[in-house]
Amino acid sequence: MFKKTALVLMLLILVANLAGAQSLRIGPQVGYQKAKDADAGKFMFGATLRLKLTSAFGVEGAINYRQEKYADGALTVRSWPVMASALIYPLPFIHGTMGAGWYNTTLDYDQTRLGLVATKDETTQEVGWHFGGGAELPLGGKSKLAADIRYVFLNYDFKAVPGSRELKNDFYVATVGLMWGL
Repeated sequence: MFKKTALVLMLLILVANLAGAQSLRIGPQVGYQKAKDADAGKFMFGATLRLKLTSAFGVEGAINYRQEKYADGALTVRSWPVMASALIYPLPFIHGTMGAGWYNTTLDYDQTRLGLVATKDETTQEVGWHFGGGAELPLGGKSKLAADIRYVFLNYDFKAVPGSRELKNDFYVATVGLMWGL
C-alpha cells in the first residue's frame, strides 16, 4: 500500500512540473465523519496533496484512516480510503470538489455478540463517490489552511447483523488541514 501511495505522489509531482502548475501543496488533515447508521461519529486523520493547475482548476489526492461501529458495536468498520478529486475554483479561495475513492476496508464482526459465531471478519475493496466544497485560507508564505466538507456515497455489502435493519453507510466528512507549498 505504501509503494502505491508513493508512486501516486511521485506521478502527481511529475505532472505538476510538466504542466507548469501554479502550486503544489502537501500536508496533514484531521476530520470528523458520521455514517448514516453508524453508532456515533468519529474523528479521522490523514494526509493530502493538492495540485492547482490553473487559477480555476486543481486536483487532489488524499489518504485517511477511519473507523466506525454499527449495531451497538456488533460490527466495526476500519477503512483506509485513497481518494482522487477534481477541484473547481469559482473564487481563488473557494472550491467545489467531486471525485472517487478506493476504500480498503475491514469488516470486523464481534463474534461474542448477537449470535455471530458463524460470521467471519472480511476485508473488501470498494469504490465510492464524493462531492462537496471548501475553502483555502492563506497563513503566510506558502502555507494554507484548508477546510472541506464532503458527502460520500459508499455501498458496503454488510452481512446481516441480527437485530438490525439494513445498515446505510453513506457518510459526510468535514476536514481541516494545514498545507505547505513545495
